[in-house]
Amino acid sequence: MDLVLFYFLILGFAVLMYVLLDGFDLGVGILYPWFDQTGERDHLMRSISHVWDGNETWLVFGGVVLFAAFPAAYAGILSTFYLPIILMLFALIFRGVAFEYRFKADRSRPYWDFAFSAGSATAAFCQGLILGSIVQGVNVNHIQLDSWYWLSPFAILTGFSVMAGYALLGASYLYMKSRGRIQQHAAHLAKRLLLGVMVAMLIVSLWTVLSSDDIRERWFADGNFLYLSPLPLLSALFAVLAWKGLSDTIHEIRPFWYVAGIFTLGFAGLVVSLFPYLIPNQLTIWDAAAPDSSLKFLVVGIAIFIPLILAYTLWGYRVFAGKVEDYQEGY
Repeated sequence: MDLVLFYFLILGFAVLMYVLLDGFDLGVGILYPWFDQTGERDHLMRSISHVWDGNETWLVFGGVVLFAAFPAAYAGILSTFYLPIILMLFALIFRGVAFEYRFKADRSRPYWDFAFSAGSATAAFCQGLILGSIVQGVNVNHIQLDSWYWLSPFAILTGFSVMAGYALLGASYLYMKSRGRIQQHAAHLAKRLLLGVMVAMLIVSLWTVLSSDDIRERWFADGNFLYLSPLPLLSALFAVLAWKGLSDTIHEIRPFWYVAGIFTLGFAGLVVSLFPYLIPNQLTIWDAAAPDSSLKFLVVGIAIFIPLILAYTLWGYRVFAGKVEDYQEGY
């Protein structure tokens, strides 16, 4: 296999793992204000306190792969999106600090509640904003006098869509990990979010196809839609199954996997639309790739760290499998 294509697949895998894993714990933070009865917020933080930091490993790993394997794309994306990236990092920092301080705080607990919720929402919105700007197209080779030029209506819509998607992942996770009122409230929120996310995916997809001749041709020229139609059709099927699963208290894990399937299919559709570009119409994966000597050297690190990250991730989720219990305070 072409080494450049291999690293593109590794990068895609890291991004997808981050979206699915850190997506649900960011989603729990986004849903935080809707759980305000006694003990509910403690339960929400306890449900992800053992996994949130491990989930963010995939963000670091993906950034390392982008920097090492595709340095031109790394330089172009970071220099273009300094402000939303810095804002996202600060949001993640405040959110992480909230985990450590909230369980020990008394008078300042409302401030840490706000830091946790606002940090989660801000980080999710910034990620969607960056994604929308990249899909819509930005000129990374031209310095703009207006530093807010990437704040377009499409990017803002994508930012709120990602927030809703993460909240849906969080609600389906809480449905799987909780009991009683929290579980039922999570199911109620998840159904509303499911409708919103599917509508948002439809609008974003149509907007993308109508605004880009290349993407429209990729999907509809030469009967391509016949081969690509399983992506939207399976997404709709998973949405129906997730809706039904949110009323099934016997198989409580299924809605989460159905929602994860919707995200995976959406990500696959994004790859189909943009490949082989990392920055649409400007930089392909081969243009952005590091020299072959660097790519060969990186194989050693990839071979060590991917199995290692997967191993401790799987082990951590196995150790903390089952329902979240509320008899223990803090971590």
